[in-house]
Amino acid sequence: MKQSFQLDLPGRERARWLDASKHTVRKYVARQRRAPLPEGSDYWDFACRFGSTEQESTEVHFATLITLMDAAAGRGENTFFVSIRGHAAVRGPQTKPPADKVLEGQDPEFPAK
Repeated sequence: MKQSFQLDLPGRERARWLDASKHTVRKYVARQRRAPLPEGSDYWDFACRFGSTEQESTEVHFATLITLMDAAAGRGENTFFVSIRGHAAVRGPQTKPPADKVLEGQDPEFPAK
């Protein structure tokens, strides 16, 4: 998904357009996550870009995308660009904590945080 969102349109509330743009992003991600995974992959990962325009956009982590949209609206920007590309990924092997980091009487499979 590549899309520029405009927040200032005549006769419309800015906050409603911001909510609509966040809904569009969440809807795309939910649709992508429902798609069947290719063989050998564990989950859907997302490569995201965000900026004022497509040329000024930079790579961002998916978890920060909604926060960046709120921040852009808070700064008074009228438009912003969002690009999200879903791709299948494989989780890496889990590592166990070193033995010296496990507390006495604690199960080493489930370390305290």
